[in-house]
Amino acid sequence: MRAIDPESPGGPDVLRIVERPVPPVAAGEVLVRVAAAGVNRPDVLQRKGGYPPPPGAPSIPGLEISGEVVAVGEGVGAELLGQSVCALLAGGGYAEYAAVPAGQCLPVPEALSMIEAAALPETLFTVWTNLFERAYAIEGDIVLVHGGTSGIGTMAIGLAKLFGLTIIVTAGSDAKCAAALGLGADHAINYATQDFVAEVRAITGGAGVAAVLDMVGGDYLPRNLKCLADDGRHVSIAVQRGATAEIPIFEIMRRRLTLTGSTLRARDTAFKSLVADELHRTVWPHVEAGRLRPVMDRSFPLAEAADAHRRMEAGDHIGKIVLTMDA
Repeated sequence: MRAIDPESPGGPDVLRIVERPVPPVAAGEVLVRVAAAGVNRPDVLQRKGGYPPPPGAPSIPGLEISGEVVAVGEGVGAELLGQSVCALLAGGGYAEYAAVPAGQCLPVPEALSMIEAAALPETLFTVWTNLFERAYAIEGDIVLVHGGTSGIGTMAIGLAKLFGLTIIVTAGSDAKCAAALGLGADHAINYATQDFVAEVRAITGGAGVAAVLDMVGGDYLPRNLKCLADDGRHVSIAVQRGATAEIPIFEIMRRRLTLTGSTLRARDTAFKSLVADELHRTVWPHVEAGRLRPVMDRSFPLAEAADAHRRMEAGDHIGKIVLTMDA
């Protein structure tokens, strides 16, 4: 099969087509003929050598796919054969075939194209587990999400609209703020020209937000804490500005703040399958009805994976970037 599997870390130019064996299908897995694969920030980090695959995962990058089930492993019902699915992976998506635990697959509804379906799993699993489960966001809450026009940010906006949250996002330009508002964000703050702490205080009348979903880290963390209401929850999912921060411990105690976070890629199959079941029950009816779909930026053929990574690193994209397996 054709795949992207760099032999060494480097810039986008290391993303070249190579030949690799079709992966074997283990018990509990399905083999998917890949139609499209989502491109995510962790793929860029892996390409640079900063985010190695977890033990047992393929060296081929790619954390989400859509495609057709063409083989099933022991213990998997034959009724899955021929089904169109999208799936969360620990790696292996940038290829014409991928093996994935059956429990991490979700059916592709008629409302979505295969390209759109490939753009759903990674951001949907991430936002759901962190904003709704770890941060306990519920109807009526005000939340702050950084990176409002990223894949994570646009998914957070979509879910917030469905589940009754008021969402404040940050973005790096007036144009991106306008795009976020057009997608349904209640407020958008240009972090390049505005102090987001002061803006959140003004928007909430000084009360603060119930939760912050943060992919920035570093010096943003103490600023995020100033945005939280008493008993607020801060969830870290990435550390783009650094993995360390100085925090006011007594302020956390006094205001009963919660600091938590997670990474999804290394979680085991049982956890990811439980999340998939929950999403199928609670979110998938909205996907099937067309009320939730990913915001799409651009798609590139697999051979142009380098250009897809360049676009992500340039930061000009709004929504998801996807690779297609078209020749």
